[in-house]
Amino acid sequence: MRHAIVTAGTKGLGRKVTESLLEKGYSVTATYRSDKEKADQLAQQYESYQERLQIVQTDVQNPEQLSLLIQHAMERYGRIDVLINNAGPYIFERKKLMDYEIEEWNQMIRGNLDAVFYLLKEVLPIMRKQHFGRIINYGFQGAADAPGWIYRSAFSAAKVGLVSLTKTIAYEEAENGITSNMICPGNIMGKMKEATILESRESFDENTPIGRSGTGEDIARAILFLCEDSSDMITGSIFDITGGKDVIHRHL
Repeated sequence: MRHAIVTAGTKGLGRKVTESLLEKGYSVTATYRSDKEKADQLAQQYESYQERLQIVQTDVQNPEQLSLLIQHAMERYGRIDVLINNAGPYIFERKKLMDYEIEEWNQMIRGNLDAVFYLLKEVLPIMRKQHFGRIINYGFQGAADAPGWIYRSAFSAAKVGLVSLTKTIAYEEAENGITSNMICPGNIMGKMKEATILESRESFDENTPIGRSGTGEDIARAILFLCEDSSDMITGSIFDITGGKDVIHRHL
């Protein structure tokens, strides 16, 4: 049985990924930082899958907690086939670079870039022994081209750095049967993060060219495809999943 780690996998986009993996037959270790209520809801919803679902409280900005996360996964399941770096802090307030506090900058870098490095240091040796692994990172629309993103300087700097790391790992680990890719969700808001594609088609979204909102299922479908054994030819790739909507330039 393949085992996947999904950081921040108990709510939002991560929850839909966790659900899809469970329904596909994976065992999953999902993390949460502080919202225990949502974590408990997931555990209750999938009580019949309790042998294949482990939920661990983890702050991805804390390297020691990340190390413990890997220990928990290995002690219970004995392998790690998929690492989905869904967690990543985000500052919703619109502010220019000079208005950021130093701690806000550090939070964006630690949570969105450093955390991936620490997890890779723990997970890659395991995947090398298995001669199989799937790394999935999250970015933002156009991240592969290193665009400027007004009012999001710290977050975008971290994610653009993660683009390069994603591609570098793809090159370095290909010989070990490990792929590394990035998905870039569009403007998926509120309840649509945990919604299905069918639910999004129930109402027209005039702000998205395809006519419906993006959903958590859209992201989960892409991730499941990249995790397949036969998707080994796809590595070092960055995928925008936006429905044709321009996300980063809407404030210009």
